[in-house]
Amino acid sequence: MTATISDDLVGQRTRRIQKLEALRALGVNPYPSESKKSFANKEILDNFNVYDNKQVIVAGRVMTWREHGALVFSDIRDMSGDLQLWIAKDALKKNLDKGFLGWEELKLLDTGDFVQAEGIVTKTSRGAISVSVKHVKLLSKSIRPIPQRLTDQEELSRRRYVDLLLHSEKKELFLRKERFFEENRAFLKKNGFVEVSTPVLEHVTGGADARPFVTHHNDLHEDFYLRISTELYQKRLIGAGFEKIFTIGPNFRNEGISDEHLQEYHQIEWYWAYANYRDNMRLVRDCIRHVAQHVYGKTVFSTRGHTFDLAHEWKELDYKTVIQEHLGINIFVDSDEKIQKAIIENGVHLKGIMNRSRLIDNAWKVVRKTISGPAFLVNEPASMSPLAKARTDDPTLTERFHIILAGSELGNGYSEVNDPQYQLEQFLKQQKLRDAGDDEAQMLDIDYVEMLEYGMPPVSGYGQSERVFWFLEDISAREGTLFPQLSFVLDETTKKIYGEKVIQHTKHGRDNT
Repeated sequence: MTATISDDLVGQRTRRIQKLEALRALGVNPYPSESKKSFANKEILDNFNVYDNKQVIVAGRVMTWREHGALVFSDIRDMSGDLQLWIAKDALKKNLDKGFLGWEELKLLDTGDFVQAEGIVTKTSRGAISVSVKHVKLLSKSIRPIPQRLTDQEELSRRRYVDLLLHSEKKELFLRKERFFEENRAFLKKNGFVEVSTPVLEHVTGGADARPFVTHHNDLHEDFYLRISTELYQKRLIGAGFEKIFTIGPNFRNEGISDEHLQEYHQIEWYWAYANYRDNMRLVRDCIRHVAQHVYGKTVFSTRGHTFDLAHEWKELDYKTVIQEHLGINIFVDSDEKIQKAIIENGVHLKGIMNRSRLIDNAWKVVRKTISGPAFLVNEPASMSPLAKARTDDPTLTERFHIILAGSELGNGYSEVNDPQYQLEQFLKQQKLRDAGDDEAQMLDIDYVEMLEYGMPPVSGYGQSERVFWFLEDISAREGTLFPQLSFVLDETTKKIYGEKVIQHTKHGRDNT
């Protein structure tokens, strides 16, 4: 199964296509729709005593192929793992009408092909659990060889399907990610929450300070935004009578890519009627501890140069005090110039519109890098929290909290504003900032204000993105996302293989016409 034309990709692909054509000439369908699989590989490996000398049908991708005279040993991989096939020339039964290959046709197979194998479970003389094969059927012919190794991180992200084939531990990572979301879901349902659906396309987007993506609805003849949060629609449901609800799904923010941020990501967000931010802080802490224990079996994690224990006390950090202690500035008294100077002296390059709220936020970002957590940041200024209730004892502060882990904000919650007149005032202040050029300031959602006029009970909400998972795994955003956004690239080999007649119809071709 080594290349005979050339060792380059084009040559190997050509050789495999020749095999494909040879199979078709024999009347073998290289891509049949019918297939059978009676057991997963791991089921057989873990229960050999049950399946020993039993007939089974297994299926998977050919990962290795070793010829030894009248014997072939091959490892096939399914979702559960690898299993060895033991193919003896005198035991293999040929029936091309049914797609069963004979000994001579085996030379038309390659690593990467998907096959179905029927035979008896046994052990080799070396003790390897195997299937002694009677029938082999090709299920899908691979015409592009799997590379032996791939180390370029961007290429691994771009071709995740290859990455997962080469690195089985990556598959395990994404299975843990699925379990991460399921354990969050299980915790919330156990606590009486109901999962709901909210629009992805919105007339007005809100619930967070972020730049949205814009798209056009052809039938309605108007622009829509891809949601940056599910907040305002979930609170509409609270106003309609729901009391404990949550969403898990994609959000979109048209901002920069970094190790911690992508433009598309999954968010967990919930709203709890007849609760305030203090109630929610306890629920958040318990939820994160639950997920850590059930997914990882531990509470101590090291990531990005920090170590934290989720089982320890979650400290409360006062917004004003923690900044003053680290930077020597008073965010309520000092001038914009003094705050800006302190930020720049700490190596931050400020970009875009820098109103006072943005300056204070950047000052906090300098400080948070030093905090390992777990901690709650509380008492955020009201000017920075248009959807959060102000504290009754000090209206300049809000009933809001952020969770801090490993030098970063990984979640945000607050007691929600349910005073329609106050909410309208806050929206108008935000709109003034947008009109001044701050495209992350929140939009006026008049329908939401009207909902509040009907009445909404006291409620606390909380949201966290999948960054919590990335941090617990100590990986970057791209590493923790199956298919992260990347610029469109066509390499020279692809152009060579498909030719200009095909390439002109790709995004690359259209962009260059």
